[in-house]
Amino acid sequence: MKTAEPQAAEVALGPSLARAAAEIDSLFEALLPDPPDPRRRLFQAMRHAAIGGGKRLRPALCLASADLFGVPRARAFRAGLAVECVHIHSLIHDDLPCMDDDDLRRGKPTVHRAYDEATAVLAGDALLALAFGILADPLTHSDGAVRAELSGELSRAAGAWGMAGGQMLDLLSSAERESLDTVTSMQRLKTGALIGWCVEAGAILGHAPADARTSLRGYAQCLGLAFQIADDLLDREGDERVVGKRLRKDEQAGRVTFVTLLGADRARRQADLLVEQAAEHLRGFGEDARLLDAIARFCVSRRR
Repeated sequence: MKTAEPQAAEVALGPSLARAAAEIDSLFEALLPDPPDPRRRLFQAMRHAAIGGGKRLRPALCLASADLFGVPRARAFRAGLAVECVHIHSLIHDDLPCMDDDDLRRGKPTVHRAYDEATAVLAGDALLALAFGILADPLTHSDGAVRAELSGELSRAAGAWGMAGGQMLDLLSSAERESLDTVTSMQRLKTGALIGWCVEAGAILGHAPADARTSLRGYAQCLGLAFQIADDLLDREGDERVVGKRLRKDEQAGRVTFVTLLGADRARRQADLLVEQAAEHLRGFGEDARLLDAIARFCVSRRR
């Protein structure tokens, strides 16, 4: 499979991301009504966080993976919507004063600033619950075993064995004892687990054979680390007006990141190497995997 250069990948991927974002927004509009009762504030907070903004890379990964196995796009979009609910839940909670205490997300006030802390906690909780309701619905797949596997794998990726566990390790990290191995292990959980679920979801929906799932797991592991390195570089070098959130947080908090351990130039080279390794894992899929390849290259070249 011939791979695209980063700039070409971004140009090629733009329409796909735009379509995914529009569809995800439409699904959120339908699922998050504006009820005429006191719950309205909760739904408004959920909508504030969920609709508009964001790259929608995780739903795009679900779609690209599902396309490899002929999965109907309506089913793939539901998987993408579920993982986006989990992702937004994590952003709402990460922004809280007890975590990163951020005021800006996706170019607008964070939920606890636009509403209040208690409403933000409930909005995050409600989105997490919504994710599993989406996966449990027969509209996602007619086979209950498929729905159960999707739900079980997402539970692991989002919980103590994945994203939440990685966040705990991050909170406990210390500059005196962190190494490249420990930061890599932490980020495989904090960032990589949810990315891994996205590509696994397409395979589960499509009853993919074991060897195909192994290749996709290898791709996702490389992509997850490359994505995090790009995030670390953006925090160091990005433009807040473009990124839409407060930057230089890692440096101010004294956090150990890939950039602090490797330096910016070496970290950038490592991200590029990881993308090439991700592409190698896709080789067996041929041209059918060109969208997954483009997503990986976009992830390390993005400016937000």
